[in-house]
Amino acid sequence: MMRVKKIITVCLLGLLASAGTIALAQDLLDNVKARGALRVAVEGTYPPFNFKDKKTGELTGFDIEFARALADKLGVKVEFVATEWVGILAGLQVGKYDAIISEVTMTPKREAEFDFSRPYTYSTAQLILRKDDKAEYRDFGSLKGKSVGVGQGSSYAETLNAVGGINVKTYVSAPLNLQDLANGRIDAALNDRLLVPYMIQEAKLPLRVAAAIGDIQKQGIPFKKNNPRFKAAIDTAIADMIRDGSYARISQKWFGLDASRLPGQ
Repeated sequence: MMRVKKIITVCLLGLLASAGTIALAQDLLDNVKARGALRVAVEGTYPPFNFKDKKTGELTGFDIEFARALADKLGVKVEFVATEWVGILAGLQVGKYDAIISEVTMTPKREAEFDFSRPYTYSTAQLILRKDDKAEYRDFGSLKGKSVGVGQGSSYAETLNAVGGINVKTYVSAPLNLQDLANGRIDAALNDRLLVPYMIQEAKLPLRVAAAIGDIQKQGIPFKKNNPRFKAAIDTAIADMIRDGSYARISQKWFGLDASRLPGQ
């Protein structure tokens, strides 16, 4: 009888261990597949990356088309969650969505908090000046003593603050930033080189594209750490899109270039 009890005990322990292993093996990919949808956060006010179409009110832009194509590669739908940039990473941390596809620059600080996909766009910072301003700034240091507008919570704000001696003014949206620049409230604005031509064209303000400055930046898709199968699936999907040309078609439509290539290539 004791022997039978021991066998039963061993079997129960084995089952518990197996259950624990299954729980530990749970990956974000499993949740996405079970749900049949990838929940993606976007800013929703960041043209041409992600914004609402003026006629239809629907989300559109490079990030939106890229996310849909990516989800299609995973065999699921995509559900967008429009979130203000200032709180977008915090929302990811508490599980409001699975990932962010909204041009999140891969900085050491962010990579310490989240895992990232392989980069899906490469860019640089680009200055915007008033048309009547003939100044030329070739690096961040040359902006000392100037007032520069950047997106609230952006990596550009971190970079300029680290330089020191620059009056960094943050904005919740690019249009407000450009309006203040045109009105002379700030000396320059700084944003993504992929975004700047579109911004200036749409704003219809007396502004000009100035120098691209700083290092090349990599943008990736952040998600919670310890989801290796999700990362592998996302990375494979991005690689497939680049290989089959679907990425290039989307990128050319919105930027007139292939943003998966390093600037200058």
